[in-house]
Amino acid sequence: MTCSFSKQEQVLQQFKGLTNQISPKFERCTGISASRYELLSQLYQTDEINQSTLQKVVNIDGAAITRHLKQLEASGMVTRRRNPADNRVIFVSLTEEGRKQIVEYRKENMGFVKQMLHDFTPEEVDVLSDMLNRMQHNIVDY
Repeated sequence: MTCSFSKQEQVLQQFKGLTNQISPKFERCTGISASRYELLSQLYQTDEINQSTLQKVVNIDGAAITRHLKQLEASGMVTRRRNPADNRVIFVSLTEEGRKQIVEYRKENMGFVKQMLHDFTPEEVDVLSDMLNRMQHNIVDY
């Protein structure tokens, strides 16, 4: 008896394969992991943010965000400070060096995305984006 996958199951396998390819290539191209890039991008859009709010926005667990932020702080890209009114709350912000770096990372990211979507028409990119958004919506409450 053979086991064959439905077209829908094949799509999921393609996504898994694509994700496995994108992560290391993104990091090689940009010089930073996708998680750290997303953290820095979020921080770039604000002066300062509560660490737990940042964690929710980028959707990673507490231990991972703490680890990332400690390493980014050690490299001089972010600063963290405790709220004097509530010592449990930590505020995070980009340093000037972090702001300069994220601008460079964004340039590299644009090159990566351009290569990944090479030969896609603007209409195809719109359709793909719509489909991916619909898929995300469909699995939110699953």
